[in-house]
Amino acid sequence: MKIVADDKIPFLKGVLEPYAEVVYLPGKEINKKILTGADALLTRTRTKCTESLLKDTGVRFIGTATIGFDHIDLQYCEKNKIFWTNAPGCNSTSVQQYMAAALLKMASEFRVSLKNKTIGIIGVGNVGYKVEKLAGILGINVLLNDPPRARKEGEKNFVSLGAILYESDIVSLHVPLNVVGEDKTYHLFNEKSFKKMKKGAWFFNTSRGEVTETACLKKALASGKLGGAVIDVWENEPDLDLDLMAKTFLATPHIAGYSTDGKANGTSIVVNSLCKFFDLPLKNWYPKNVQAPEKAVFSIDGIGKTDEDILREAVLHTYNIDEDNINLRFSPSDFEKQRGDYRTRREFQAFTIKLNGGTKKVCKMLEGLGFKVV
Repeated sequence: MKIVADDKIPFLKGVLEPYAEVVYLPGKEINKKILTGADALLTRTRTKCTESLLKDTGVRFIGTATIGFDHIDLQYCEKNKIFWTNAPGCNSTSVQQYMAAALLKMASEFRVSLKNKTIGIIGVGNVGYKVEKLAGILGINVLLNDPPRARKEGEKNFVSLGAILYESDIVSLHVPLNVVGEDKTYHLFNEKSFKKMKKGAWFFNTSRGEVTETACLKKALASGKLGGAVIDVWENEPDLDLDLMAKTFLATPHIAGYSTDGKANGTSIVVNSLCKFFDLPLKNWYPKNVQAPEKAVFSIDGIGKTDEDILREAVLHTYNIDEDNINLRFSPSDFEKQRGDYRTRREFQAFTIKLNGGTKKVCKMLEGLGFKVV
């Protein structure tokens, strides 16, 4: 059999070669000619899996090593009996880590406490749930908006989008990109939405750039309506709006979910799904060569520090978000290169903290995030 794979899917090379011919290419270079005669396509978000790419190729399986799947034409796949799978939840803890770093850095630089602030989480799937958990650990009040879940489960645990906008000090987006339909999210945040937000509120987007109307976000920031913004995803990626980037507090190149653990999880999910589909003899595969973090064991002197200070020190040890922010500002034209060559970034569970002087409460908070505390 023949498999065509995005060459930036980590940990993949050498895994499937015993069972198939595997052709590796950059996502944007995967075309119909290459796919002709292929049985499977393993991809990320940069390959648009449409009829023009797939028709008459023979592809029967598409696996995207990402949470998002808006780059796959689902109707065409269903009509033509092409099985597809994504990797739901694979990088949810990575986004939680990104949000923790961003929130704690924001609080430090603007000298505010996160405790008793209110965050509105829009989209409460795997990622939104992890952000909800993070907010609880940080003492932030939570409002949840997820219309599909509210219809299915009842509205008891959810509020309207209007309530989120009016009441939240922080609004964070974790929705899929839906261009049409009842749950359309394309330009969900537009001039009307930003006008309804509380003055001085913060706006975080780690979902899809097209969920936000760029011109309206820039206007809300320039006017002082918003207190600030943290933006990881952009309309028209990789072509950034440099004016928007200049107006943001943190700007990063769509890497919130790019932890090494998240990548390993995503690759594992699609490899195991492919092996099951084609009945290959590889079972429950997971990468063995996940690189250990630098300073996996580190010390924090908690004497005289608040719980939030200790959390900040721990989180930023695992992930220096400002490195990504500075790299993008210094060289925005290298957006894709910064994603493709992204450094090793391990999640909280890969670290052990030697804590001196911290309270039992902060120990529980750190353990709640996944740290080992001794």
